Amino acid sequence: MPPEPRLEHHDHARAMSRRELLRAGGVAGLAVAATALLGADALPAFAAGAGQTAAIPFSSDLYASPLPQRFSLILQRGTSDGIKYVSGPPVKVRFKPPGGAWQPYTKLRLDTEGLPKGRGVYRTDLVFDQPGNWKGQAAFGGSATGFTMSLPQTAVAPVPGQAAPRAASPTTADALGVNPICTRTPACPLHTVSLSDVIGAGKPVAVMFATPALCQSAYCGPVLDELLAIMGPYADRVTFVHVDIYKSLTDTTLSPTVKAWNLPSEPWLYGIDGAGTITARLDTAFGKTEMVALLDGLVA
Repeated sequence: MPPEPRLEHHDHARAMSRRELLRAGGVAGLAVAATALLGADALPAFAAGAGQTAAIPFSSDLYASPLPQRFSLILQRGTSDGIKYVSGPPVKVRFKPPGGAWQPYTKLRLDTEGLPKGRGVYRTDLVFDQPGNWKGQAAFGGSATGFTMSLPQTAVAPVPGQAAPRAASPTTADALGVNPICTRTPACPLHTVSLSDVIGAGKPVAVMFATPALCQSAYCGPVLDELLAIMGPYADRVTFVHVDIYKSLTDTTLSPTVKAWNLPSEPWLYGIDGAGTITARLDTAFGKTEMVALLDGLVA
C-alpha cells in the first residue's frame, strides 16, 4: 500500500469581523469554511506557512443536510513574498463526521476556465448529514492538509428549495442609497431591474452578488466578467441582475439587498425559477463550467 500522505498543519491568525470577511472575499472564504459561521464576529484566518502548500476549504456556508452540497477548496503556497495560489496537482479529500470513522477519499475536479490565472478551484458534491465538528483531510502531491469544519444545523444564506428573498435591489432608477451601484469598470448593464420586481414574475432569474472594486481575492471581478461573457444565449429566457456588496467605496456598510439575503461572503451566483424558488447557488469561486450548468438548469 502507498504510504499515507504527510500531514501539514496551518496556523490560525487573528479573528476577522463579518465586514472584514466580506471585504476579503474569497480569502475569507477559507475562514468561513473552518468555522461555518458559528461566530461571524470571530472568524480565524489561516493559510500555508512559508515553504508549505496547504489545501484551504473554500465553501462559505456548509450546513447539516441529507442532500449533497458543493464543497470547494483552493491550494495556497507560502513563500518569502507572501501567499501564492497554486492549481494543477490532483487533489482528493476525505471527511470524518462527528463520532464517526474516516470516509473514503473523493477526487476533486479542478475548474480553471473563467477564473484568474493560477487560481483554479477544486470542487465536488458531498453529503454532510449532521451538525458538529467534521474533520477533513485533503491529499495532494504526497502531503496533506488537515482541517476541521464546525457545521451548524441550518445554513446562513438562502438555499435551494427555499423562496428567494424579494427585497429590492439598486437600479439605475432607484439606487436605494447605494453609490456606486456597480463597482465594475466600466459598470455592467445588469442594474436596470430590481429583484423585487422580477423574482416570482414568471421568468427565471440569475443574480450575481459581487463587488469587483473591493474584493481582494481577485475572484469577484472575473466571475462577473465571465457571467457577462456567457449570458448571451440565455438573455431572452433568463433575467440577469448584479448586486454590489457595499453602499459606497469608502466604508463597509452593506447594501440593503445583501443584508436581506444574509450573505456571509462573496461572490455568490443564485439561480431562481420563474415561481421565485431558488434552484442553485454557487459561492466564493466558480468558473464557466458551473455557471453554464446553473443557467442550463434554469432554462431546462
